[in-house]
Amino acid sequence: MIHQIRQEQFINAKIEDVWDFVTSPSNLKKITPEYMNFVIKSKNPNEKIYPGMIICYKVSPILKIPTTWVTEITHVKKNEFFVDEQRIGPYKIWHHEHLFREEKNGVMMIDIISYKLPFGIIGRLINYLFIKKKLNNIFNYRYEKMNELFNK
Repeated sequence: MIHQIRQEQFINAKIEDVWDFVTSPSNLKKITPEYMNFVIKSKNPNEKIYPGMIICYKVSPILKIPTTWVTEITHVKKNEFFVDEQRIGPYKIWHHEHLFREEKNGVMMIDIISYKLPFGIIGRLINYLFIKKKLNNIFNYRYEKMNELFNK
């Protein structure tokens, strides 16, 4: 079963400023909870994303156990959207669409995360008991951090 999380947030800023921030992998640490011990292992974290870009991370999402996570940026359309997909990591499927829509006085930022856990029915149970709540907490943290950065 594929699960989905969707989050929308109005950002009171120019689309170019929001785009510049979110398309720089080095800024991910700024919007990721500290307890996850997020570290980018890629050589050029300040480089802007592009289709085919591979980004390697170390992250400790559960019980402080470090996990390697590798994502590929599969699609990019400047100031409109980009997509990252997990290539190595804890999920069987991870597809994250980042959408940006220019609006009066700012930008509507939309995240759509489609994911599937391994282990069949056990994975579905783990999602129900733990993972979905954890992911919602992470994206709520990002929401608050983006508010602090842009909606002062």
